[in-house]
Amino acid sequence: MISAFRGGDKMPFKRFMCLLCGYIYDEAKGWPDDGIAPGTRWDDVPLTWQCPECGASKDDFEMMEI
Repeated sequence: MISAFRGGDKMPFKRFMCLLCGYIYDEAKGWPDDGIAPGTRWDDVPLTWQCPECGASKDDFEMMEI
């Protein structure tokens, strides 16, 4: 499983939305089904990771303000 936190990381968690299907990756929740621990920052998600809903690549996601 990918490490959840970097040392001293106090930045608020962000959410990223798939532009193709609307799936939201939440850094606070991660995606444990794919081995991505809660707290995993978007930058630490592997480039090969795909949207669990539609198979889109990380390039098809945008950070969203909530």
